Amino acid sequence: MSERAEVEREVAGFRRAWADLRGALAVSIVGQEEVVDQVLTAFFAGGHVLLEGVPGLGKTLLVRTLARALGLRFSRVQCTPDLMPGDVTGTTVLVDEGGRRAFSFRPGPVFTNLLLADEVNRATPKTQSALLEAMEEKSVTVGGETHRLEEPFHVLATQNPLEMEGTFPLPEAQLDRFLFKVLVRSPGGEDLLRIVDRTTGAAAPVPGRMLDGALVVRLQRLVREVVLEGPGRTLVARIVEATAPGGPGAPASVTRFVRFGASPRGAQALALGAKVRALGAGRSHVAAEDVRAVARPALRHRLLLNFEGEAEGVSVESLLDEVLAATA
Repeated sequence: MSERAEVEREVAGFRRAWADLRGALAVSIVGQEEVVDQVLTAFFAGGHVLLEGVPGLGKTLLVRTLARALGLRFSRVQCTPDLMPGDVTGTTVLVDEGGRRAFSFRPGPVFTNLLLADEVNRATPKTQSALLEAMEEKSVTVGGETHRLEEPFHVLATQNPLEMEGTFPLPEAQLDRFLFKVLVRSPGGEDLLRIVDRTTGAAAPVPGRMLDGALVVRLQRLVREVVLEGPGRTLVARIVEATAPGGPGAPASVTRFVRFGASPRGAQALALGAKVRALGAGRSHVAAEDVRAVARPALRHRLLLNFEGEAEGVSVESLLDEVLAATA
């Protein structure tokens, strides 16, 4: 088989896996096509996802359904103000083994493939920071000993809007470790009625298993092999630079209202998300439209407003609209 034929075969295999997963999620998730696409894009890019929306929109159901369809091990942490770091990472305990006492490590729920951190911004900053090493290094250090996490490992965290009672803002360092921030909006019209029909009937539909852990890792590695060059590669740098106050091509509103723009992780999120989107469309190279399609979920949590921006109630979404218009 020629090299070109092999590439086409792998791209076709990725498209089938993408379509199968979307179909499996549609069994339980009504509407929210954009949310599903963004979550799958971040997943195949090997990143973590922050889902934001008011309670009751199906964020937890989406993560559970994804784990079932992927055939991956799944753990859930319900974040509350009294949750301790050891409740997430695990603890070292003293045990009696045949009359001899010894320290033994008891792994926490972070030792899984897919971790749901439900309502993550209800946990205290100390507990939130317990996830930082796991998200970045794919390891956990407890009692001076480092434990590796199994691949694939992904954190899908849900958070309520900061205006709601009992929430703590996520630190910037933790926000930056999420590849995408996905906004989950309330359904309406026919979608709302379909949700009522499915959830108030005799039995809720359950999706089948579409993939397994080994295939997931192989597909994630394939994403890294997609070619990023030409206009798409240039556009990544132009967009990220335009989010920084006074940066090349930055709109006047960004310079006025933004304190910090996107970090290099923002550029990585743009590139990886665009590569996944290209594969999903059946291409082995990135186009400029792929970069633009993932710009909002990749960057909306990486723009930090200054005091004037917060006082004026400036929307990050509107700033990103201007950035994308300025880099057209």
